[in-house]
Amino acid sequence: MRLLAFLSLLALVLQETGTASLPRKERKRREEQMPREGDSFEVLPLRNDVLNPDNYGEVIDLSNYEELTDYGDQLPEVKMTSLAPATSISPAKSTTAPGTPSSNPTMTRPTTAGLLLSSQPNHEDIPPLPRRTAYLYARFNRISRIRAEDFKGLTKLKRIDLSNNLISSIDNDAFRLLHALQDLILPENQLEALPVLPSGIEFLDVRLNRLQSSGIQPAAFRAMEKLQFLYLSDNLLDSIPGPLPLSLRSVHLQNNLIETMQRDVFCDPEEHKHTRRQLEDIRLDGNPINLSLFPSAYFCLPRLPIGRFT
Repeated sequence: MRLLAFLSLLALVLQETGTASLPRKERKRREEQMPREGDSFEVLPLRNDVLNPDNYGEVIDLSNYEELTDYGDQLPEVKMTSLAPATSISPAKSTTAPGTPSSNPTMTRPTTAGLLLSSQPNHEDIPPLPRRTAYLYARFNRISRIRAEDFKGLTKLKRIDLSNNLISSIDNDAFRLLHALQDLILPENQLEALPVLPSGIEFLDVRLNRLQSSGIQPAAFRAMEKLQFLYLSDNLLDSIPGPLPLSLRSVHLQNNLIETMQRDVFCDPEEHKHTRRQLEDIRLDGNPINLSLFPSAYFCLPRLPIGRFT
């Protein structure tokens, strides 16, 4: 009995000593996170693709965080699969789900118990990936081209994040057979054209590239019946790519070179009773187009596009 009491006391002393040895800022943060009497807790529903200890091996993070600085306590910490040995631990830049019209929409990473990111070599190519890979993060590297064989056989891929690279070309078949792919994130690269895309994509982000209208194949988005978020802002587009699927909820086209639009780009000109209720977020600000000249192009929308009407 005395031995048990002594061990309990020793554990308490060690815990207090460990906490006291932490830096003041970290110690204060941990104290603030501790539950207090009267605190309430909310249980959030989980998506089907939420990460858990059974599927950490499906996550490959090749992002290069060596030059990144403190981004705050935006992400907790857990281990994830890496293709290179860890050399140091750096805070990771987090992302948030699209909710408000913005020129910088971002994606929320799956909810996890936490995230531990190690700095990686500065990759110039996509290395061979395990067949079970479901989430690939390769941000802040020097990747310049995506080849068809880079993702061959990776039938479980749900999310690809290649933000902040030097990608100028993507082979036309690089993504075509990735039928499980839901999120394709390619902002801040040097793309002038899009490859053939799988029909199951729900979130497509190609902001801050050099994308031209001639680089988007005719009816490229027609068969993408699950596409909800389409972000093409800060490119070189001179027209609105269409037709757009009925599943679309948000399309950002601000800061392009768009001067005109077709009557059927958003609405069916022959069906005046139809209302396209899901498409509530259209950004066309920062373009030379005068939206007041094209009222028949968006009569079916629940809200007017954001842009210049004079």
